[in-house]
Amino acid sequence: MKEGYIPQAQRKKILFLCDDIRMHSGIATMAREIVIGTAHRYNWFTVGAAIKHPEQGKVIDVGEDTNTHSGITDSWVKILPLDGYGNPDLIRDLIKHEKPVALFFFTDPRYWIWLFQVENEFRRQLPFIYLNIWDDLPAPLYNEPYYESCDTLLAISKQTENINRIVLGDKAKDKIIAYVPHGINEKIFFPVDVNHSEYSKLQDIKKLLFGDKKYEYVVFYNARNIRRKCVSDLIVAYQIFVDGLTNEQASKCALVLHTQIVDDNGTDLIAVKDLICDDKANIFFSNNRISSQELNLIYNIADVCVLPSSNEGWGLSLTEAMMCGKMIIANVTGGMQDQMRFVDEKDEWIKFDENFCSNHFGTYKKCGEWAIPVFPSNLSLVGSPPTPYIWDDRLDFRDLAKALKECFDLGKEERLRRGMSGHEWVISDEAMMSARWMCKNIIKYIDQTLENWKPRKSFELIKIKKYPSKKLRHKLVY
Repeated sequence: MKEGYIPQAQRKKILFLCDDIRMHSGIATMAREIVIGTAHRYNWFTVGAAIKHPEQGKVIDVGEDTNTHSGITDSWVKILPLDGYGNPDLIRDLIKHEKPVALFFFTDPRYWIWLFQVENEFRRQLPFIYLNIWDDLPAPLYNEPYYESCDTLLAISKQTENINRIVLGDKAKDKIIAYVPHGINEKIFFPVDVNHSEYSKLQDIKKLLFGDKKYEYVVFYNARNIRRKCVSDLIVAYQIFVDGLTNEQASKCALVLHTQIVDDNGTDLIAVKDLICDDKANIFFSNNRISSQELNLIYNIADVCVLPSSNEGWGLSLTEAMMCGKMIIANVTGGMQDQMRFVDEKDEWIKFDENFCSNHFGTYKKCGEWAIPVFPSNLSLVGSPPTPYIWDDRLDFRDLAKALKECFDLGKEERLRRGMSGHEWVISDEAMMSARWMCKNIIKYIDQTLENWKPRKSFELIKIKKYPSKKLRHKLVY
Protein backbone atom coordinates (compact mmCIF):
# COMPACT_ATOMS: atom_id res chain seq x y z
CA MET A 1 0.00 0.00 0.00
CA LYS A 2 1.39 3.40 -0.99
CA GLU A 3 2.21 5.65 1.98
CA GLY A 4 -0.67 8.01 2.74
CA TYR A 5 -3.05 6.11 0.44
CA ILE A 6 -6.73 7.12 0.58
CA PRO A 7 -9.39 5.01 -1.20
CA GLN A 8 -10.86 6.68 -4.29
CA ALA A 9 -14.31 7.24 -2.77
CA GLN A 10 -12.79 9.08 0.19
CA ARG A 11 -10.37 11.29 -1.75
CA LYS A 12 -10.94 15.00 -2.25
CA LYS A 13 -11.17 16.20 -5.82
CA ILE A 14 -8.85 18.95 -7.12
CA LEU A 15 -9.56 21.00 -10.24
CA PHE A 16 -6.22 21.46 -12.03
CA LEU A 17 -5.71 24.10 -14.75
CA CYS A 18 -2.52 23.49 -16.74
CA ASP A 19 -1.17 22.17 -20.05
CA ASP A 20 -2.54 18.82 -21.17
CA ILE A 21 -0.59 16.33 -19.03
CA ARG A 22 -0.18 14.03 -22.05
CA MET A 23 1.88 16.69 -23.85
CA HIS A 24 5.64 17.38 -23.62
CA SER A 25 5.94 21.03 -22.58
CA GLY A 26 7.73 21.79 -19.30
CA ILE A 27 4.37 22.71 -17.73
CA ALA A 28 2.78 19.46 -18.95
CA THR A 29 5.74 17.37 -17.77
CA MET A 30 5.66 18.75 -14.24
CA ALA A 31 1.84 18.66 -14.07
CA ARG A 32 1.93 15.00 -15.10
CA GLU A 33 4.41 14.19 -12.33
CA ILE A 34 2.22 16.00 -9.81
CA VAL A 35 -0.91 14.08 -10.84
CA ILE A 36 0.86 10.69 -10.93
CA GLY A 37 2.68 11.31 -7.66
CA THR A 38 -0.42 12.41 -5.75
CA ALA A 39 -3.14 10.23 -7.33
CA HIS A 40 -3.21 8.11 -4.17
CA ARG A 41 -4.28 11.19 -2.17
CA TYR A 42 -6.52 13.18 -4.53
CA ASN A 43 -8.85 12.72 -7.47
CA TRP A 44 -7.83 15.09 -10.28
CA PHE A 45 -10.00 16.78 -12.89
CA THR A 46 -7.63 18.60 -15.21
CA VAL A 47 -8.35 21.21 -17.85
CA GLY A 48 -5.66 20.29 -20.39
CA ALA A 49 -4.62 23.25 -22.50
CA ALA A 50 -3.00 23.11 -25.93
CA ILE A 51 -2.97 25.35 -28.99
CA LYS A 52 -5.83 24.31 -31.30
CA HIS A 53 -6.38 21.15 -29.27
CA PRO A 54 -7.64 18.38 -31.61
CA GLU A 55 -9.69 16.76 -28.82
CA GLN A 56 -11.28 19.92 -27.47
CA GLY A 57 -14.45 19.36 -25.48
CA LYS A 58 -14.09 15.60 -24.92
CA VAL A 59 -13.66 14.42 -21.34
CA ILE A 60 -10.96 11.74 -21.35
CA ASP A 61 -10.49 9.24 -18.54
CA VAL A 62 -6.78 8.53 -17.98
CA GLY A 63 -7.22 6.66 -14.70
CA GLU A 64 -5.91 3.37 -16.07
CA ASP A 65 -2.84 5.03 -17.56
CA THR A 66 -2.24 6.79 -14.24
CA ASN A 67 -2.49 3.46 -12.39
CA THR A 68 0.35 2.10 -14.54
CA HIS A 69 2.72 4.76 -13.24
CA SER A 70 1.34 5.62 -9.79
CA GLY A 71 1.55 2.24 -8.07
CA ILE A 72 -2.16 2.11 -7.19
CA THR A 73 -5.18 0.49 -8.85
CA ASP A 74 -7.95 3.06 -8.36
CA SER A 75 -6.72 6.39 -9.75
CA TRP A 76 -9.41 8.92 -10.70
CA VAL A 77 -7.94 11.31 -13.28
CA LYS A 78 -9.87 12.99 -16.08
CA ILE A 79 -8.77 15.50 -18.70
CA LEU A 80 -10.93 18.08 -20.44
CA PRO A 81 -8.83 19.07 -23.50
CA LEU A 82 -9.15 22.76 -24.32
CA ASP A 83 -7.77 25.39 -26.67
CA GLY A 84 -6.49 27.65 -23.89
CA TYR A 85 -6.72 27.49 -20.10
CA GLY A 86 -10.42 28.18 -19.68
CA ASN A 87 -12.86 30.99 -18.87
CA PRO A 88 -15.14 31.94 -15.96
CA ASP A 89 -18.21 30.18 -17.36
CA LEU A 90 -16.30 26.92 -17.79
CA ILE A 91 -15.00 27.09 -14.20
CA ARG A 92 -18.49 27.86 -12.88
CA ASP A 93 -19.79 24.78 -14.67
CA LEU A 94 -16.97 22.53 -13.45
CA ILE A 95 -17.34 23.70 -9.83
CA LYS A 96 -21.06 22.98 -10.02
CA HIS A 97 -20.84 19.52 -11.56
CA GLU A 98 -17.44 18.16 -10.43
CA LYS A 99 -17.56 19.70 -6.93
CA PRO A 100 -13.80 20.12 -6.39
CA VAL A 101 -12.50 21.26 -2.99
CA ALA A 102 -9.67 23.38 -4.41
CA LEU A 103 -8.54 25.00 -7.65
CA PHE A 104 -4.86 24.37 -8.43
CA PHE A 105 -3.22 26.19 -11.34
CA PHE A 106 0.20 26.55 -12.84
CA THR A 107 2.16 28.84 -15.25
CA ASP A 108 2.67 32.57 -15.95
CA PRO A 109 0.10 34.90 -14.29
CA ARG A 110 -0.65 36.58 -17.65
CA TYR A 111 -2.64 33.45 -18.57
CA TRP A 112 -4.80 33.75 -15.47
CA ILE A 113 -5.93 37.40 -15.53
CA TRP A 114 -9.50 36.27 -16.34
CA LEU A 115 -9.40 33.99 -13.29
CA PHE A 116 -8.03 36.65 -10.93
CA GLN A 117 -10.77 39.02 -12.07
CA VAL A 118 -13.47 36.68 -10.73
CA GLU A 119 -11.59 35.36 -7.70
CA ASN A 120 -14.06 36.93 -5.25
CA GLU A 121 -16.83 34.73 -6.64
CA PHE A 122 -14.87 31.48 -6.79
CA ARG A 123 -12.94 31.85 -3.52
CA ARG A 124 -16.22 31.88 -1.63
CA GLN A 125 -16.49 28.23 -2.69
CA LEU A 126 -12.92 26.89 -2.80
CA PRO A 127 -9.31 28.04 -2.28
CA PHE A 128 -6.89 29.07 -5.05
CA ILE A 129 -3.52 27.28 -4.99
CA TYR A 130 -1.03 28.77 -7.45
CA LEU A 131 2.21 26.98 -8.40
CA ASN A 132 4.03 30.07 -9.64
CA ILE A 133 7.32 31.32 -11.04
CA TRP A 134 8.78 34.71 -11.88
CA ASP A 135 11.95 35.00 -13.92
CA ASP A 136 13.68 38.05 -12.48
CA LEU A 137 13.75 41.24 -10.43
CA PRO A 138 12.80 44.03 -9.83
CA ALA A 139 10.00 42.58 -7.71
CA PRO A 140 6.96 42.76 -10.05
CA LEU A 141 4.59 45.01 -8.12
CA TYR A 142 2.26 44.81 -11.11
CA ASN A 143 1.66 41.18 -10.04
CA GLU A 144 0.43 42.24 -6.58
CA PRO A 145 -3.30 41.86 -7.32
CA TYR A 146 -2.61 38.42 -8.84
CA TYR A 147 -0.73 37.15 -5.80
CA GLU A 148 -3.32 38.70 -3.52
CA SER A 149 -6.02 36.72 -5.35
CA CYS A 150 -4.56 33.42 -4.14
CA ASP A 151 -4.80 31.55 -0.85
CA THR A 152 -1.57 29.61 -1.36
CA LEU A 153 1.50 30.52 -3.41
CA LEU A 154 3.85 27.63 -4.09
CA ALA A 155 7.04 29.10 -5.53
CA ILE A 156 9.12 27.01 -7.92
CA SER A 157 12.35 28.94 -7.20
CA LYS A 158 13.86 30.53 -4.08
CA GLN A 159 13.89 33.83 -5.92
CA THR A 160 10.15 33.52 -6.66
CA GLU A 161 9.33 32.78 -3.02
CA ASN A 162 11.17 35.95 -2.03
CA ILE A 163 9.39 37.91 -4.78
CA ASN A 164 5.99 36.68 -3.54
CA ARG A 165 6.78 37.97 -0.05
CA ILE A 166 8.21 41.31 -1.18
CA VAL A 167 5.32 42.04 -3.53
CA LEU A 168 2.64 41.15 -0.97
CA GLY A 169 4.33 42.93 1.95
CA ASP A 170 2.11 42.76 5.07
CA LYS A 171 -0.48 40.74 3.15
CA ALA A 172 1.96 37.83 2.95
CA LYS A 173 1.11 36.85 6.54
CA ASP A 174 -2.39 35.85 5.40
CA LYS A 175 -1.07 33.44 2.74
CA ILE A 176 0.66 30.10 2.66
CA ILE A 177 3.90 30.82 0.76
CA ALA A 178 6.37 27.97 0.31
CA TYR A 179 9.28 26.79 -1.82
CA VAL A 180 8.33 23.81 -4.03
CA PRO A 181 10.99 23.34 -6.74
CA HIS A 182 10.43 21.32 -9.90
CA GLY A 183 11.02 17.62 -9.37
CA ILE A 184 12.37 15.13 -11.91
CA ASN A 185 11.28 11.50 -12.07
CA GLU A 186 14.27 9.32 -11.14
CA LYS A 187 12.78 6.37 -13.06
CA ILE A 188 12.85 8.34 -16.32
CA PHE A 189 16.10 10.31 -16.01
CA PHE A 190 19.07 8.42 -14.55
CA PRO A 191 22.76 7.69 -15.20
CA VAL A 192 23.54 5.00 -17.78
CA ASP A 193 27.03 3.50 -17.67
CA VAL A 194 28.63 0.63 -19.58
CA ASN A 195 27.11 -1.94 -17.21
CA HIS A 196 23.55 -0.60 -17.47
CA SER A 197 20.84 -2.52 -19.37
CA GLU A 198 20.14 0.64 -21.44
CA TYR A 199 23.75 0.96 -22.61
CA SER A 200 23.20 -0.78 -25.96
CA LYS A 201 20.29 1.60 -26.70
CA LEU A 202 22.57 4.50 -25.82
CA GLN A 203 25.03 3.28 -28.45
CA ASP A 204 22.22 3.12 -31.02
CA ILE A 205 21.18 6.73 -30.27
CA LYS A 206 24.81 7.82 -30.48
CA LYS A 207 25.14 6.24 -33.92
CA LEU A 208 21.95 7.98 -35.09
CA LEU A 209 23.38 11.31 -33.96
CA PHE A 210 26.99 10.98 -35.02
CA GLY A 211 27.25 8.06 -37.42
CA ASP A 212 30.54 6.24 -36.92
CA LYS A 213 32.36 9.33 -35.62
CA LYS A 214 33.36 9.25 -31.93
CA TYR A 215 33.37 12.41 -29.81
CA GLU A 216 35.03 12.80 -26.43
CA TYR A 217 33.44 16.09 -25.36
CA VAL A 218 29.74 16.56 -26.15
CA VAL A 219 27.98 19.80 -25.25
CA PHE A 220 24.17 19.52 -25.10
CA TYR A 221 21.46 22.18 -25.38
CA ASN A 222 17.84 21.15 -24.81
CA ALA A 223 15.39 24.07 -24.87
CA ARG A 224 13.25 26.08 -27.22
CA ASN A 225 14.67 28.27 -29.98
CA ILE A 226 13.35 31.55 -28.55
CA ARG A 227 15.12 34.83 -27.97
CA ARG A 228 15.50 34.71 -24.19
CA LYS A 229 17.16 31.26 -24.38
CA CYS A 230 20.11 32.85 -26.26
CA VAL A 231 20.95 29.74 -28.26
CA SER A 232 22.76 31.87 -30.89
CA ASP A 233 25.15 33.02 -28.16
CA LEU A 234 25.91 29.37 -27.43
CA ILE A 235 26.77 28.75 -31.10
CA VAL A 236 29.13 31.74 -31.11
CA ALA A 237 30.68 30.66 -27.80
CA TYR A 238 31.18 27.13 -29.09
CA GLN A 239 33.01 28.40 -32.18
CA ILE A 240 35.29 30.55 -30.02
CA PHE A 241 35.89 27.55 -27.75
CA VAL A 242 36.98 25.24 -30.60
CA ASP A 243 39.11 28.04 -32.10
CA GLY A 244 41.25 27.76 -28.97
CA LEU A 245 41.85 24.03 -29.46
CA THR A 246 44.18 22.11 -31.71
CA ASN A 247 42.58 20.63 -34.82
CA GLU A 248 42.81 17.18 -33.27
CA GLN A 249 41.11 18.30 -30.04
CA ALA A 250 38.39 20.17 -31.93
CA SER A 251 37.65 17.12 -34.07
CA LYS A 252 36.67 15.23 -30.92
CA CYS A 253 34.20 17.88 -29.69
CA ALA A 254 30.55 18.25 -30.66
CA LEU A 255 27.62 20.54 -29.90
CA VAL A 256 24.15 18.94 -30.00
CA LEU A 257 21.18 21.30 -30.22
CA HIS A 258 17.86 19.63 -29.41
CA THR A 259 15.55 22.42 -30.50
CA GLN A 260 13.56 23.81 -33.42
CA ILE A 261 15.96 24.81 -36.19
CA VAL A 262 13.76 27.75 -37.22
CA ASP A 263 11.25 29.47 -34.96
CA ASP A 264 9.46 32.80 -35.38
CA ASN A 265 10.00 33.43 -31.66
CA GLY A 266 13.70 32.83 -32.07
CA THR A 267 15.79 32.71 -35.22
CA ASP A 268 17.11 30.59 -38.09
CA LEU A 269 19.87 28.59 -36.43
CA ILE A 270 21.22 27.20 -39.69
CA ALA A 271 21.78 30.77 -40.90
CA VAL A 272 23.59 31.55 -37.62
CA LYS A 273 25.73 28.41 -37.91
CA ASP A 274 26.60 29.08 -41.55
CA LEU A 275 27.66 32.64 -40.76
CA ILE A 276 29.65 31.97 -37.59
CA CYS A 277 31.03 28.45 -37.75
CA ASP A 278 33.82 26.89 -39.75
CA ASP A 279 34.66 23.25 -40.35
CA LYS A 280 36.17 22.92 -36.88
CA ALA A 281 32.77 23.25 -35.24
CA ASN A 282 30.91 19.92 -35.21
CA ILE A 283 27.31 21.00 -34.65
CA PHE A 284 24.41 18.56 -34.76
CA PHE A 285 20.70 19.39 -34.73
CA SER A 286 18.07 17.16 -33.15
CA ASN A 287 14.70 18.69 -33.98
CA ASN A 288 12.35 15.70 -33.98
CA ARG A 289 10.03 14.95 -31.08
CA ILE A 290 11.49 12.13 -29.03
CA SER A 291 10.35 10.14 -26.01
CA SER A 292 11.57 10.87 -22.49
CA GLN A 293 13.45 7.56 -22.61
CA GLU A 294 15.35 8.65 -25.73
CA LEU A 295 16.02 12.06 -24.21
CA ASN A 296 17.51 10.37 -21.16
CA LEU A 297 19.97 8.56 -23.42
CA ILE A 298 21.03 11.79 -25.14
CA TYR A 299 21.71 13.39 -21.76
CA ASN A 300 23.86 10.37 -20.97
CA ILE A 301 25.80 10.80 -24.22
CA ALA A 302 26.58 14.40 -23.28
CA ASP A 303 29.39 15.63 -21.05
CA VAL A 304 27.73 18.89 -20.08
CA CYS A 305 24.35 20.55 -20.50
CA VAL A 306 24.33 24.29 -21.22
CA LEU A 307 21.57 26.89 -20.79
CA PRO A 308 22.60 30.53 -21.46
CA SER A 309 19.10 32.10 -21.05
CA SER A 310 18.88 35.78 -20.17
CA ASN A 311 15.61 35.08 -18.29
CA GLU A 312 14.79 31.64 -16.93
CA GLY A 313 12.22 30.77 -14.29
CA TRP A 314 13.74 27.35 -13.67
CA GLY A 315 15.58 25.62 -16.56
CA LEU A 316 14.23 22.06 -16.57
CA SER A 317 16.94 20.67 -18.87
CA LEU A 318 19.56 21.42 -16.22
CA THR A 319 17.71 19.37 -13.59
CA GLU A 320 17.21 16.51 -16.03
CA ALA A 321 20.91 16.57 -16.91
CA MET A 322 21.88 16.51 -13.23
CA MET A 323 19.56 13.53 -12.70
CA CYS A 324 21.58 11.80 -15.42
CA GLY A 325 24.83 12.60 -13.62
CA LYS A 326 26.00 15.36 -15.97
CA MET A 327 27.65 18.70 -15.29
CA ILE A 328 25.85 21.95 -16.11
CA ILE A 329 26.89 25.38 -17.39
CA ALA A 330 24.33 28.16 -17.00
CA ASN A 331 23.79 31.88 -16.75
CA VAL A 332 23.32 33.01 -13.15
CA THR A 333 19.71 34.12 -13.28
CA GLY A 334 16.28 33.02 -12.05
CA GLY A 335 15.76 29.45 -10.91
CA MET A 336 18.99 28.23 -12.50
CA GLN A 337 20.74 29.67 -9.43
CA ASP A 338 19.00 27.10 -7.23
CA GLN A 339 20.40 24.21 -9.23
CA MET A 340 23.96 25.55 -8.99
CA ARG A 341 23.65 25.70 -5.17
CA PHE A 342 25.57 28.87 -4.38
CA VAL A 343 26.71 29.11 -0.76
CA ASP A 344 27.25 32.08 1.56
CA GLU A 345 30.05 32.92 4.02
CA LYS A 346 28.89 30.09 6.31
CA ASP A 347 28.97 27.59 3.44
CA GLU A 348 25.16 27.41 3.57
CA TRP A 349 22.85 27.38 0.54
CA ILE A 350 22.01 31.03 -0.10
CA LYS A 351 18.68 32.56 0.90
CA PHE A 352 17.07 35.66 -0.58
CA ASP A 353 15.43 38.65 1.13
CA GLU A 354 14.82 42.35 0.42
CA ASN A 355 18.53 43.09 0.92
CA PHE A 356 19.77 40.23 -1.25
CA CYS A 357 17.27 39.40 -3.99
CA SER A 358 19.35 37.45 -6.50
CA ASN A 359 22.92 36.33 -7.05
CA HIS A 360 23.07 37.65 -10.62
CA PHE A 361 25.42 40.44 -9.49
CA GLY A 362 27.91 37.76 -8.37
CA THR A 363 27.70 38.39 -4.63
CA TYR A 364 28.62 34.74 -4.06
CA LYS A 365 30.88 32.77 -6.38
CA LYS A 366 31.18 29.38 -4.70
CA CYS A 367 28.68 26.76 -5.86
CA GLY A 368 28.25 23.02 -6.30
CA GLU A 369 31.15 21.35 -8.06
CA TRP A 370 28.79 20.00 -10.74
CA ALA A 371 28.11 23.51 -12.02
CA ILE A 372 30.15 26.12 -13.88
CA PRO A 373 28.33 29.44 -13.51
CA VAL A 374 28.52 32.26 -16.03
CA PHE A 375 27.62 35.59 -14.44
CA PRO A 376 25.74 38.14 -16.56
CA SER A 377 28.02 40.80 -18.06
CA ASN A 378 25.18 43.32 -17.99
CA LEU A 379 21.60 43.78 -16.85
CA SER A 380 19.16 45.71 -19.03
CA LEU A 381 15.77 46.83 -17.74
CA VAL A 382 13.24 45.80 -20.39
CA GLY A 383 9.48 45.44 -20.40
CA SER A 384 6.12 45.71 -22.12
CA PRO A 385 2.79 47.32 -21.15
CA PRO A 386 1.57 44.20 -19.26
CA THR A 387 5.01 43.67 -17.63
CA PRO A 388 6.53 47.17 -17.49
CA TYR A 389 9.91 46.18 -16.08
CA ILE A 390 12.13 43.13 -15.68
CA TRP A 391 15.88 42.68 -15.76
CA ASP A 392 17.30 40.98 -18.84
CA ASP A 393 20.46 39.26 -17.56
CA ARG A 394 22.76 38.93 -20.57
CA LEU A 395 25.90 36.87 -20.42
CA ASP A 396 28.90 37.62 -22.64
CA PHE A 397 29.42 34.83 -25.19
CA ARG A 398 33.17 35.10 -24.56
CA ASP A 399 32.59 34.19 -20.90
CA LEU A 400 30.48 31.23 -22.01
CA ALA A 401 33.33 30.09 -24.28
CA LYS A 402 35.69 30.19 -21.27
CA ALA A 403 33.21 28.07 -19.28
CA LEU A 404 33.13 25.48 -22.09
CA LYS A 405 36.93 25.36 -22.03
CA GLU A 406 37.02 25.09 -18.24
CA CYS A 407 34.72 22.08 -18.40
CA PHE A 408 36.74 20.55 -21.28
CA ASP A 409 40.01 20.90 -19.34
CA LEU A 410 38.62 18.89 -16.41
CA GLY A 411 38.87 15.71 -18.47
CA LYS A 412 36.32 12.90 -18.84
CA GLU A 413 36.91 11.22 -15.48
CA GLU A 414 36.59 14.42 -13.43
CA ARG A 415 33.50 15.53 -15.37
CA LEU A 416 31.85 12.20 -14.55
CA ARG A 417 32.80 12.48 -10.88
CA ARG A 418 31.41 16.00 -10.59
CA GLY A 419 28.31 15.07 -12.54
CA MET A 420 27.57 12.19 -10.17
CA SER A 421 28.07 14.59 -7.25
CA GLY A 422 25.31 16.71 -8.80
CA HIS A 423 23.14 13.61 -9.21
CA GLU A 424 23.48 12.75 -5.52
CA TRP A 425 22.58 16.31 -4.52
CA VAL A 426 19.59 16.74 -6.84
CA ILE A 427 17.88 13.64 -5.37
CA SER A 428 18.70 14.70 -1.80
CA ASP A 429 16.33 15.91 0.90
CA GLU A 430 18.02 19.30 0.84
CA ALA A 431 17.54 19.91 -2.88
CA MET A 432 13.94 18.52 -3.02
CA MET A 433 14.28 18.41 -6.85
CA SER A 434 13.06 14.85 -7.35
CA ALA A 435 9.47 14.12 -8.37
CA ARG A 436 9.17 12.23 -5.09
CA TRP A 437 9.95 15.36 -3.08
CA MET A 438 7.91 17.70 -5.28
CA CYS A 439 4.79 15.56 -4.80
CA LYS A 440 5.44 15.22 -1.07
CA ASN A 441 5.51 19.02 -0.82
CA ILE A 442 2.42 19.44 -3.00
CA ILE A 443 0.47 17.07 -0.71
CA LYS A 444 1.71 18.90 2.38
CA TYR A 445 0.60 22.33 1.19
CA ILE A 446 -2.70 21.23 -0.38
CA ASP A 447 -3.65 19.59 2.92
CA GLN A 448 -2.48 22.64 4.87
CA THR A 449 -4.50 24.91 2.59
CA LEU A 450 -7.66 22.86 3.02
CA GLU A 451 -7.22 22.74 6.80
CA ASN A 452 -6.74 26.51 7.14
CA TRP A 453 -8.97 27.84 4.37
CA LYS A 454 -11.72 30.32 5.19
CA PRO A 455 -14.18 31.21 2.42
CA ARG A 456 -13.94 34.68 0.93
CA LYS A 457 -16.62 37.09 2.14
CA SER A 458 -19.36 38.02 -0.31
CA PHE A 459 -18.24 41.64 -0.31
CA GLU A 460 -15.79 44.06 1.32
CA LEU A 461 -16.20 47.67 2.39
CA ILE A 462 -13.17 49.61 1.23
CA LYS A 463 -12.58 53.21 2.23
CA ILE A 464 -11.87 55.25 -0.89
CA LYS A 465 -8.61 57.11 -0.69
CA LYS A 466 -5.88 58.26 -2.99
CA TYR A 467 -4.16 55.24 -4.46
CA PRO A 468 -0.45 55.39 -3.55
CA SER A 469 2.15 55.00 -6.26
CA LYS A 470 4.08 51.75 -6.10
CA LYS A 471 7.73 52.16 -5.16
CA LEU A 472 10.58 49.67 -5.18
CA ARG A 473 10.46 47.55 -2.03
CA HIS A 474 13.99 46.23 -2.12
CA LYS A 475 17.50 47.41 -2.93
CA LEU A 476 18.18 48.23 -6.56
CA VAL A 477 21.72 46.86 -6.25
CA TYR A 478 22.21 44.06 -3.71
